[in-house]
Amino acid sequence: MPKFYCQKTFFLLLFAASLITTVSAQSGNAETVPESVILVKPAKTLPIDKQKLSFLGGDKAQVTLGTDKNIYLLEPTVIAHNQLLSVDFSDKKKVFALNKPAKKSDFSAISVDKKNLFLTGNSQEQVIAQNPTPEPVQSEPAQQEPLEQKTVQQEPRVLVSEIDVVGVEGELEDLIYNTIQTKPGRTTTRTQVQDDINAIYVTGFFSSVKVDVQDTPLGVRLSFVVEANPVLSKVVVNTIPETEEKSVLPDTLIEEVFSSQYGKTLNLRDLQEGIIKINKWYADNGYDLAQVVGSPEVSPDGVVTLIIAEGIVEDIQVKFFDADNEPVEGKTRDFIITREIELKPGNVFNRNLAQRDLQRVFGLGLFEDIRLSFSPGSDPSQVVVNVEVVEGRTGSVAAGAGISSASGLFGTVSYQQRNLGGNNQTLGAELQLGVRELLFDVSFTDPWIATTPDRTSYTTNLFRRRSISLVYSGNGDNNIETENGDDRPRVVRTGAGVSFSRPLTKTPYERPKWVLSTGIQYEHIRIENADGDLSPRANQDANSIDLAYSDSGVDDLTIVRFGATKDLRDNPSQPTSGSIFRVSTEQSIPVGSGSILMNRIRASYSYFIPVKWLNFDFMKDKPQALAFNVQGGTVFGDLPPYEAFVLGGSNSVRGYSEGEMGSGKSYLQGTAEYRFPVFSIVGGAIFFDIGTDLGTGSAVPGDPSGIRDLPGSGFGYGLGIRVQSPLGPIRIDYGINNEGDGQIHFGIGERF
Repeated sequence: MPKFYCQKTFFLLLFAASLITTVSAQSGNAETVPESVILVKPAKTLPIDKQKLSFLGGDKAQVTLGTDKNIYLLEPTVIAHNQLLSVDFSDKKKVFALNKPAKKSDFSAISVDKKNLFLTGNSQEQVIAQNPTPEPVQSEPAQQEPLEQKTVQQEPRVLVSEIDVVGVEGELEDLIYNTIQTKPGRTTTRTQVQDDINAIYVTGFFSSVKVDVQDTPLGVRLSFVVEANPVLSKVVVNTIPETEEKSVLPDTLIEEVFSSQYGKTLNLRDLQEGIIKINKWYADNGYDLAQVVGSPEVSPDGVVTLIIAEGIVEDIQVKFFDADNEPVEGKTRDFIITREIELKPGNVFNRNLAQRDLQRVFGLGLFEDIRLSFSPGSDPSQVVVNVEVVEGRTGSVAAGAGISSASGLFGTVSYQQRNLGGNNQTLGAELQLGVRELLFDVSFTDPWIATTPDRTSYTTNLFRRRSISLVYSGNGDNNIETENGDDRPRVVRTGAGVSFSRPLTKTPYERPKWVLSTGIQYEHIRIENADGDLSPRANQDANSIDLAYSDSGVDDLTIVRFGATKDLRDNPSQPTSGSIFRVSTEQSIPVGSGSILMNRIRASYSYFIPVKWLNFDFMKDKPQALAFNVQGGTVFGDLPPYEAFVLGGSNSVRGYSEGEMGSGKSYLQGTAEYRFPVFSIVGGAIFFDIGTDLGTGSAVPGDPSGIRDLPGSGFGYGLGIRVQSPLGPIRIDYGINNEGDGQIHFGIGERF
């Protein structure tokens, strides 16, 4: 049975024409005032607590003073041009006639004098009623009346005798009765009924709402004919445009969001809340261009289809700009940039992925600025991603001259190009020409061989280098000198080599845990004195030991290298947690002078622990860490003395000068550091180093460490500072060794 409610209200839907006719007969050319709003605000000159207004003629509706000091219509009424207005003022009644049609919103105050009633408008004060009454006043032409002074015709009302709900029962029927404001026994208007229809739609349970009106002796009967949504059985997602790739939206998320609604009448409001959650998931996960578009499609069997434009990338284009943001022709080839970008055409645009791509491209070191912009694709649901770059300077040339006791007068020139041919390849060359020597070093590096998908790189070089071996000489006075010059031996290496490196990753865009390397190098090695003469042996003070592996003082060394690195650090440049492990082996091929057959193995392991030992204000949110390193190595087979492991110095045991602790065929050393911030770009470190040659100093041909009377083992401790710079941390350490001697050490980069 339908449910009925008896309340007093109005309805206009059936009898609007008759009511308008009635009003017109009473009022002439009637124009109405909107109902239920403020008519006027009383002026301060009136005793507003005694003020009362009423309309004479037509409806006997009244206006009264509210508690907020505003005058309100008690009941709606129609005010004609010639309708009478009665004012009770100080217990004396005065009657006025309106001489203009008026709207309530036109006035803000009311005042009277002996003859006139004044209503003050929002823009100006005007007399709209006069005493004595009542001569009809002709209406002014409509086109001459200000818009705000026109009245709106009041909606007629009709009595509702009965309300019925057709199409649903039970909870949904109760929901409709509780939602609508139109009640039996009350009157209503066309607007109120439309509001009820809208309110029923707003509940979200209905796909169709209509009203059927029937006349009865007691009034009108309203039937709300509704059609409920189907029972929700499933929510599916279709993406546009259609692609072979699966949507990035997890199926489990659809179930998580909508499963609680399955088996119930579809509620569009609940469905919309679920859609908001879907859009939020896209935004939270970086899919900024993705969203549910259009209205959900609902099938009769309760399957809801959501159409989602996920923001498919149609193309990626590279655009070059100068420093003034003007388009220019770029030097860098487009593929050098696009191969660093993991985001590909056909992918869904992702903010987080794009940010990593930008960082990777910027890390090439070729650009001053890089940013993304978007252009519409040929399909409105797709987008073109523009990579906009500003190229920096990649080439440099330097020249200089000097004089030294080792080289005499010399000049140098160097050249470097880090973007050779626009291919991100580096060519470097350095030449030193002096009265005693010609040295050079030319290298070429390709950080990603174009024909490989896995970021394989290679470096090749050609060189002639000259150095003073720390095996024979240090900062002390116990150096080994040459036989024919009584000066420190120089090791001159002329050769060439090539090396390859490859990260072990599933894709070239992720940070590798393992990196493998291999290479081969040939060196022609000569032992010379300061004048550049061949010096195969030391002087008699050093027991005339051979300074090279062969008696001639000339060695040929061909070495094949293999290496592996496992990097689990949180930050390669300033680690606070994680570890890094390195291991390498070098195998010589016994060809050429000396026929050297040797194998050298080295390994290093570093571990980092985050700590918060110091809590000064200037240290808040800045990294502190304990850092540990242990490393060692050994040589099997032949060992040229200049290839021995050297101990002591800034990269070994601090507190000892370079090479002043010893040299051996094997070694083992360890370090512990506490790294902490000081202020801004400056940090500090407290360190302890320990090392030993494991008693293998005498195993080096000629025992140079024994001749120099080096300890072979020891430790050092001290304090250092780190200053951040574009080249990396500038390291300055002061160390004290176990013999009480102190030493200042300089370096670039952390100790490990």
